[in-house]
Amino acid sequence: MAELSPLRRRMIEDMTIRNLSPATQRSYVHAVAKFSRYFGRSPERLGLEDVRAFQVHLVSAGISWPALNQTVCALRFFYGVTLGHAEIPERIVYARSPRTLPVVLSADEVVQFLEAVPSLKTRTALTTAYAAGLRASETVGLKVGDIDSGRGVILVRHGKGGKDRTVMLSAQLLRILRVYWRLAKPQGWLFPGRDPDRPLMCRCCIRPAARRVRLPASTSALRCIRSGTASPRICWRTVRTSASSRCCLATTIFPRRHATPRSRTASSGARRARSTG
Repeated sequence: MAELSPLRRRMIEDMTIRNLSPATQRSYVHAVAKFSRYFGRSPERLGLEDVRAFQVHLVSAGISWPALNQTVCALRFFYGVTLGHAEIPERIVYARSPRTLPVVLSADEVVQFLEAVPSLKTRTALTTAYAAGLRASETVGLKVGDIDSGRGVILVRHGKGGKDRTVMLSAQLLRILRVYWRLAKPQGWLFPGRDPDRPLMCRCCIRPAARRVRLPASTSALRCIRSGTASPRICWRTVRTSASSRCCLATTIFPRRHATPRSRTASSGARRARSTG
């Protein structure tokens, strides 16, 4: 592992003192490193005109507006806090992002999408994100102890803004998580990655599944219902494989079909006929 430069170490210390989340710290360090590599010089030797030229380069390269503004935040922090140049951050402008409607998947599209995810672990993680209204980083950051079945809540630690909160844990989702836990036996992270000491990387599994079903799916699209009000109708089943006699979970989401008055009348009539016969 390469030794950190004094400048990078100082920036990390500045972010740690201000209690920036680990994800924000990684994002800021990555943005400043990319800025430095573009010019081939240490960032402390680059000025405001270099920042402006870098912004023009990013826009020309087709970077998204949120990603561009994230870079702006990183550079404003670097110059204003780490280097102590109070006059520079105010002159690094944010991009004005166009207001667009979010992509929201229908119930049938969610079914298609989740069925296209082959991994039990990833599918359960995405179902949890959808059912509880969680962000991707919040979902993969869950630990086994964060599922409070007694109170019917999920504890989300270090969410957006570094804040903790609780979200509703529905009975359907609890049943799914219990079956998943019996099969996968997670110990620390609820959804561990290939390295058990690190959480699952959800995003790398979303795009292939979305391409497979030709849907504009993302973790944001799945998070279409706010936590606390999310009530997806989740149907799950346990399938026993004949080869290994082990159980695997197939999780899908279906709208509940209500019987029509006519069908209810017909079924009750059939029951009466059977009882009298």
